Amino acid sequence: MMRTRLLLLTSATVLTLGVVACNDAGTNSNERANTNLATPRVEATPAATATPKYTEEQAREERARAKQNKETIGDTLDDAWIHAKIVAKLIGDSQTPERNINVDVVNNEVTLRGTVDTPAAKTEAERVAKETDGVKKVTNQLKVSPAAKPANSNKAANTNKSKTN
Repeated sequence: MMRTRLLLLTSATVLTLGVVACNDAGTNSNERANTNLATPRVEATPAATATPKYTEEQAREERARAKQNKETIGDTLDDAWIHAKIVAKLIGDSQTPERNINVDVVNNEVTLRGTVDTPAAKTEAERVAKETDGVKKVTNQLKVSPAAKPANSNKAANTNKSKTN
């Protein structure tokens, strides 16, 4: 009797795995693996927008980094996680000079401060912040100031004119 149940259970398991494998037969497993790497999934817990893998220790470290950059992060795990995501996105975005942008996050509300070179960089930084999961509001206080142009070195060369009589 016990052998029959074990045999039936094993057969059912093998049959189920076979059906699942057949459903995926049309796709390349390497492509699936690469797709998963290219688009990581972050699943939110029902109670909060922070992922279960983001810990209080990581939040403390993020707050310490923010403090060094004269940035503010609220006391919640969500605030620290939002800060980390926005800073990472700004670093990875070639249109935004992250080092010139301060990111403050308190109660899921983001304030962007600092100076950027172009209006496009200001707009892009705001877009990045607004599209970050968990953000309720973005206040963009970024100032646009074009980068200083190098001085004309030909001017000095022209001052040494010799007089000819």
